[in-house]
Amino acid sequence: MVESTKILPYEGEIDKNRLLSTLKREKVDRVPNFEILIEDSHVEKILGRYAGNTLAVGGDPAKGASAPQGRPMYPADFIELCKIIGQDIMMFDGGLWTPFKKQDEDGNWVPAFDKSIKTRKDFESLKLDSENAIQSTVNYIREYKEEVKKQNINLGITALYGCIIQTLYEFVVGMNDFMMMVYEDRDLVEDMLEVSTVHFVNLTKAMVAEKVDLIFPADDVAFKTGLFIPPKIFKEIWIPRMARIFEPALNANIPIMFHSDGKVDDIVEDLINMGLNCLNPMDPYGIDYHDYKKRYGSRLCLSGNFDVEFPLGNGTPDEVDSDVKERMEVMKPGYGYIATCSHSIVNYIPHENYIAYINAIHKYGRY
Repeated sequence: MVESTKILPYEGEIDKNRLLSTLKREKVDRVPNFEILIEDSHVEKILGRYAGNTLAVGGDPAKGASAPQGRPMYPADFIELCKIIGQDIMMFDGGLWTPFKKQDEDGNWVPAFDKSIKTRKDFESLKLDSENAIQSTVNYIREYKEEVKKQNINLGITALYGCIIQTLYEFVVGMNDFMMMVYEDRDLVEDMLEVSTVHFVNLTKAMVAEKVDLIFPADDVAFKTGLFIPPKIFKEIWIPRMARIFEPALNANIPIMFHSDGKVDDIVEDLINMGLNCLNPMDPYGIDYHDYKKRYGSRLCLSGNFDVEFPLGNGTPDEVDSDVKERMEVMKPGYGYIATCSHSIVNYIPHENYIAYINAIHKYGRY
């Protein structure tokens, strides 16, 4: 039986250089653990008090800008959490979704996230709240940096952002209508993507100016069987734009992680050519981690693949431990692996399984 009641001591201190070296596939003492999101009930059980989730206090960024949102987790709480679980970087929601706004019946400008934008006229009625959104992210980066400096701890800082296409299909237009629009009104699709791209390029520039430790754009672009949009069209409308979002960080020698669920085989080479350092989360429903390690492990840091359904969600602590051991044996060699789950540490994962997961990463992740 594995320990599943408390998080055990781990190798070394938390140190952003461990994560940054892993992104470059350089020698480190252990595999870093890093989650995009740890939901609130797990955070509360670890800290012994409510502190929200690791992307936002009191909100769920994944539900879009129309959902009630809190501010990012308070940095002192996040630092305490990182010390306990051994995580080398803090990440908050820096603006996943393009801040499109529309006027409601009372003339108020509200997030345009009701899937109501179907025509060019609809699109032209929107406004982009870019300056305020970027400044908000900058302010939180500065708040986090100030607390890190105050506590004299070598902990990294970044923000999650950049959904140029997911903003449109999930919130602004709607999936079915957006996919039809790709074929029936591609000019409109490209114009909407261009507005998002300009916004996120400017956000990247602002983050680079604030000296974040890495940038982490995200955009879910694939099913478990492949890209949502045929590869030829997708590469024409998306690859050059995401490359522009990467570019300011690339020019500043700031490492780049990118997240998309699904089977992204068709764009991995493109992402490498764009300067990507690390691909996340290697969705286990579409990606064989043995295959990705063999094909890309010498050119790309890989992150993820621990399945939130099984064993994390529905297995036992012993099954979690075995799963971590198995993946570590494949992914550790070459130093280019960051231990991350396939989605996020959601509340329905039994807490004892999360504890077993963290302990197993630290146990089997030692070099």
